[in-house]
Amino acid sequence: SQEVAINKESSMKFKTALTAAAALTLATAAYAQVGPEVGATIYTADGAEVATIESLQDGVAVVNTGTHTGSIPANALGEGPDGPVISVTKAQLDQLFAEQEMQAVAARDAALISGATVLNSDNVEIGTITEVNGDTAILTLAEGPLTLSRDQFATNQTGALVVLVPQADLMAALNGAASADVEAEVEASGGQ
Repeated sequence: SQEVAINKESSMKFKTALTAAAALTLATAAYAQVGPEVGATIYTADGAEVATIESLQDGVAVVNTGTHTGSIPANALGEGPDGPVISVTKAQLDQLFAEQEMQAVAARDAALISGATVLNSDNVEIGTITEVNGDTAILTLAEGPLTLSRDQFATNQTGALVVLVPQADLMAALNGAASADVEAEVEASGGQ
């Protein structure tokens, strides 16, 4: 009879431990599904600050280290005691972003040539580069030519040349607005 009581007690402890483990697993899974949030500070495993999350979309986190802003896969972030953690230091992340920036500039400069087709941000063809002279390029639209600075262009995921100036601003510039207004708008929109 005593043996049966011990088995019942052990069985009860096991069931309690199993229930607690299951609850903890569910809570952890639910927390992991929530993931990092915009505005959260990202840390290294030893607690050093690395960056701040500026936006999250489609599994990509845009983060700002204070020196660079760049994108990382959101699943590269783990959860630490103070918030999201990453396995690289701030210096390593800055170096990665600087390298990405140099690659983007090189890709843009290689694509920004006379005769290049230019797309808008929706990947719709809007014109052609008719001349490149130093830091400026002439973008010829159906409505006429515009002179834009080199930094108002980028390449998309397929390597196609994209103008960063919104279509409405291009049309305003063609209709007499000063190019300084277009440049100010691009700066105000963060080059997007």
